[in-house]
Amino acid sequence: MIIFPKCKVNIGLRIIEKRSDGYHNLESLFLDCDTPSDILEIVESDELSFSIYGSELDCKPQDNICIKAYNLLNKEFNLPGAEIHLNKAIPSGAGLGGGSSDGACTLILLNRLYSLGLDTYKLAGYAAVLGSDCPFFIYAHNEKGRERNPMIVKGRGDILEDVHIPHLEGYSVRIVTPPVFISTARAYSGITPKQPKLSIEKILSMPVEIWRDYLENDFEQDIFREYPLLAQYKEELYQSGAVYASMSGSGSSLFGLFKLK
Repeated sequence: MIIFPKCKVNIGLRIIEKRSDGYHNLESLFLDCDTPSDILEIVESDELSFSIYGSELDCKPQDNICIKAYNLLNKEFNLPGAEIHLNKAIPSGAGLGGGSSDGACTLILLNRLYSLGLDTYKLAGYAAVLGSDCPFFIYAHNEKGRERNPMIVKGRGDILEDVHIPHLEGYSVRIVTPPVFISTARAYSGITPKQPKLSIEKILSMPVEIWRDYLENDFEQDIFREYPLLAQYKEELYQSGAVYASMSGSGSSLFGLFKLK
């Protein structure tokens, strides 16, 4: 079985407050994108094996999220094994959620391959154990019949609200990834949480053309100060015709929304 793990971009990312458990409460709109995508193939087997191609990752194979996803289901379902083949094209550490998508898609394929009978809600529960962003990708690959499956994300990233934004359908997404790596810990070190004046739902109900004035990624101010190249990439997106441009997640990828002609 083969699946193409999607990436995501954050349309707006507000860091609202620090929680007692060390995480932060946030709000954002996750928008799934088909390009770039990874390729994940899982074949039925009596043993567990894992191979990776394409972009290199800075972790041992046994620490890859695909293996973690397998182990998570194996605890309950005693799986016979699996051949897992992953071709990486989504840049790592770029704010696009590639690893989270790989983990979620591993759960989806194992569920299908071994007929585990897990519905979307239960799969999302397992995905939440893997990471905060993972449940979103369960829903993003849920074959809803829509080209995109945007969701409003709150809490520490674990509260998901389905949302339909009709005027967003008239836009394409262009993603660029500068040669800069930003760790999540580094990004949060420069953040001062604050309550937004307008809810993200209110802003998203406005025309896309005015999102630029209201919908910010709170990581940008500090990150751009240290990496001015990223600010330059964002400005180039606007100069090339983007109606809205932003850094995704904690960077370093940026994206622009371009009106379809």
